[in-house]
Amino acid sequence: MSQNGKEKEIDRGDLKQNLSEKFVWAIAYGSCIGWGAFILPGDWIGQSGPISAAIGIVIGALLMILIAVSYGALVERFPVSGGAFAFSFLGFGRYVSFFSSWFLTFGYICVVALNATAFSLLIKFLLPDILETGKLYTIAGWDVYITEILIASLLLIVFMFIAIKGSSVSGSLQFYFCVAMVITILLLFFGSFFGNNFSFENLQPLTNEKEGWFTSIIMIVAVAPWAYVGFDNIPQTAEEFDFAPNKTFKLIVYSLLAAAFTYVLMILYTSWLSSSSTSLNGNLWLTGAVTQEAFGYIGLAVLAIAIMMGIFTGLNGFLMSSSRLLFSMGRSGIMPSVFSKLHKKYKTPYIAIFFLVSVTLIAPWLGRTALTWIVDMSSTGVSIAYFITCLSAARLFSFDKSSNTYGPVYKVFAILGSIVSFVFLLLLLVPGSPAALSTPSYIALGGWLIIGLIFFIVRYPKLKNMDNDRLSKLILNQSEDEIVDLINKNKSDKANS
Repeated sequence: MSQNGKEKEIDRGDLKQNLSEKFVWAIAYGSCIGWGAFILPGDWIGQSGPISAAIGIVIGALLMILIAVSYGALVERFPVSGGAFAFSFLGFGRYVSFFSSWFLTFGYICVVALNATAFSLLIKFLLPDILETGKLYTIAGWDVYITEILIASLLLIVFMFIAIKGSSVSGSLQFYFCVAMVITILLLFFGSFFGNNFSFENLQPLTNEKEGWFTSIIMIVAVAPWAYVGFDNIPQTAEEFDFAPNKTFKLIVYSLLAAAFTYVLMILYTSWLSSSSTSLNGNLWLTGAVTQEAFGYIGLAVLAIAIMMGIFTGLNGFLMSSSRLLFSMGRSGIMPSVFSKLHKKYKTPYIAIFFLVSVTLIAPWLGRTALTWIVDMSSTGVSIAYFITCLSAARLFSFDKSSNTYGPVYKVFAILGSIVSFVFLLLLLVPGSPAALSTPSYIALGGWLIIGLIFFIVRYPKLKNMDNDRLSKLILNQSEDEIVDLINKNKSDKANS
């Protein structure tokens, strides 16, 4: 009876293992792309020049692969939900894992919110007369309309129900969204060679001549944590894999390379279709303007489908991963345990999903400008999670051949990943750097930190009294003794025992 009571006490829930390899790849790739690949190329070209921007994006992907090695190695050993939370707990314990996960959750929520408002912006661009009705107020120079709020809110609610239905539904939808997005991107790219404004001459100047090649490239490399956020959605769902966890790194690399390829295609596409008339007219959305000039409204419709698929994959992927992160934190008791409640039929953390969507439903009321301030600082939260995960891997893996955690390659990559993610953090936080946060973003970051500190102080008595062994079983699915043995014992000790 006491044994049964003990088993009940450490019940970790019963998530269904129904995510296939192609679904998991689609979650990562679709989350990395989102709407940014179709909206931002014009900004990047204006900032750095097309070739510098393309080089910066590729370098950014390679740097993210350095970080991804640690994620792959840790998932292989600890295939649990809320990967980043679990890894920070493994390396640094409950307090650090609380704060790193606090910032990461906010980063994910921001991406969900931004994708929802991006959809209403797209509809506004395509049907301005319909959307620009029912003006409510202006925030930071942005007019907020009730029609935009309703569209964004409806989209969030639809994806909330999709997420509750289960990872097999979310995963299969994600895969089909990605297929549709890839087809439309390839149609646009190969079609661009027949566009009436196509010319390789439009690629000039290749870089920002005022800034020079190095600075122009670094300015784009600095946005890599934001451009590629989404590959880390894979570790958050590891408990639902229906395949061996040692395939995680391969899937992450494939998703990052596919995302880099997509970004580069859209940068080149936008650039060589940018005749002097379109680029000099001060278009807020250069990719849309050149598409309309080259292919008319048919081309614009194809581009709109690509953007919608990007928005849907972003919403779907981040809602899934953020709910698993919150589920894992709730299961451990570090966050309120209500977040770990699973739906009786679908076995999904429906309370966590409902809570996350409820928070993001506030976003459409804030206006686009105010929201981008918050989203800018969400890159900081993601970079913190990258940094802590790589440091955790560096602490776990050893150069000692007799160690259970002998892994010199993993150790080297973990150290390199720690350095890269720390540099990303510096680029965001040091004033005057190419990717420094704006003043409102610093304020938003400070506000979220203060809220986190208040929440931490409220939960501190409970956090302090939690049993280490129970926490370890709930978070890592291994006892404290097993973790200690893994890290501290060497192979010869194990053989002798």
